[in-house]
Amino acid sequence: MNDTFEIHDLHVSVEDKPILKGVNLTIRKGEVHALMGPNGSGKSTLANSIMGHPKYTVTAGQILLKGENILALGTDERARKGLFLAFQYPCEVPGVRTANFLRLACNARAGRDLDVMEFYDKLEAKMKVLDMDEKYLKRYLNEGFSGGEKKRNEILQMMMLEPEFAVMDETDSGLDIDALKVVSHGVNQLRGPGLGILIITHYERILRYINPDFIHILVDGKIIKSGGPELAGHLEEHGYDWIVKDQVPA
Repeated sequence: MNDTFEIHDLHVSVEDKPILKGVNLTIRKGEVHALMGPNGSGKSTLANSIMGHPKYTVTAGQILLKGENILALGTDERARKGLFLAFQYPCEVPGVRTANFLRLACNARAGRDLDVMEFYDKLEAKMKVLDMDEKYLKRYLNEGFSGGEKKRNEILQMMMLEPEFAVMDETDSGLDIDALKVVSHGVNQLRGPGLGILIITHYERILRYINPDFIHILVDGKIIKSGGPELAGHLEEHGYDWIVKDQVPA
């Protein structure tokens, strides 16, 4: 069985402006990859393109999920096939209670109506891992939630949906240290042979709690360097300039 998520020579434009200029990346189940880069390098463009956001136009390349090119699929179809995106800025959905949203999403992912008691038992267990009070279930999805609460809710969704590949788009953005530790603990609980993870971040901070197997540096729409976990520490100390200069021929 093909247990890989692959991006081949991906070019993406927004309003006819090229943003991604040939991204290549392969993630296998059981691996955690981190994608880092300066502002404007195309990190969020990559995340949104993976999930099929209509604002982003793929002009060349492929996105393969277990060998299948998913570019022609809608966002909902990609999610049902096992892709998940944790948003940098999770949106509020007034009128839709969190519990109802999660149950409908899990039913869609499973392709059937799940047993109600089994669903709620699982939900309660996952919420304990994230130190979430059950009162959140009765609130409208993300409405009035703090930044940390929204991010915990994103990880709760990921834990309930059990995707095969997950993209976390700057999940650490706006989190205080306590919320970061809780969110990271939830991700580490999910880590295993059945899940491949791509963490998109500016900073090393979250990588102190979620230790990646590989780190990739995206600059001006291309991955210009890849390495192990030590690369994040070097970036924290020296910034991105040294990598850019390293790519320029003498």
